[in-house]
Amino acid sequence: MAGNALITGGAGFIGSHLAEHLLDGGWDVWALDDLSTGSLDNIAHLRDRDGFHVVVDSVLQASVVNELVYRCDVVYHLAAAVGVRLIVEQPVQTLVTNLRGTEIVLEYCHRFGKRVLVASTSEVYGDHREERPLDEGARRIYGPTTQRRWAYADSKAMDEFLALAHHIEHDLNCTIARLFNTVGPRQSGEYGMVIPRFVGRALRNEPLEIYGDGSQTRCFCHVQDTIRALQGLMDDDVSGEIYNVGSSNRIAIEALAERVIELTDSSSTVEHVPYDAVYGHGIEDMLHRIPLTEKIAVATGWEPELTLEDILGDVIAYERGRTGVSA
Repeated sequence: MAGNALITGGAGFIGSHLAEHLLDGGWDVWALDDLSTGSLDNIAHLRDRDGFHVVVDSVLQASVVNELVYRCDVVYHLAAAVGVRLIVEQPVQTLVTNLRGTEIVLEYCHRFGKRVLVASTSEVYGDHREERPLDEGARRIYGPTTQRRWAYADSKAMDEFLALAHHIEHDLNCTIARLFNTVGPRQSGEYGMVIPRFVGRALRNEPLEIYGDGSQTRCFCHVQDTIRALQGLMDDDVSGEIYNVGSSNRIAIEALAERVIELTDSSSTVEHVPYDAVYGHGIEDMLHRIPLTEKIAVATGWEPELTLEDILGDVIAYERGRTGVSA
């Protein structure tokens, strides 16, 4: 049944798509975003829709979160510092936003008895080098604290621990979704996301920069599939559980670059750039990360419907429409 939904990070890439999806389902939506990585452009097409409300403020403002959680029936907590570049350049913001922001949201969901979905990330699995699917109970393999990438992974893992602690100690009605490489229209390449970065450069006939040797693989999930999963998990009665959300179809980054060049009919070339040259010291890449999604399939019947070809087609069409550039 529809009601009032709060989306923290509601002007972000995933949050804006979720807001649109919920509005289409009859929900009133409150989008909280400080616009640090989100954008009003992402929700411009929603501003005049009945039932849509935007609050430009921070998830760190306890009084604002208090009021919004109180008036809403469910909370989708998506607000987070995201992207490798932001992690490297603003590590304090990354940790404070992810840790303190989640602490505030969970505290008020507990106080007012509201169901909350906490968006986590496949980064919590760490540096798995085996080419095998990871279930929700897989061991986490992290590097040293001098490698700044793991600060983000640790902060999101602590978000999970805190949500589960609230569930155990305070009976908080919560669920956790670990997202694997969600991609689609409105995602920015500014913070290091590979597909919009590749597409943008291909449309400008600029070299596609591959960080490392390109043998690393990723599994990409269309944002429309992801938001279906998030609502399905919110609607599910199970609390205190973690679910992987992603596609199991993977592709090497080198092959991804070649496919983008082909689909955009671009004259771009491919260049390999060492990680240290892009981000400086303190960033390690993960070779493989493949989700096992049997748990969410059993719980909600969800499985991804859209392919990598669908993802690339939609991102290319969006970037061409946004920039007016065609390779």
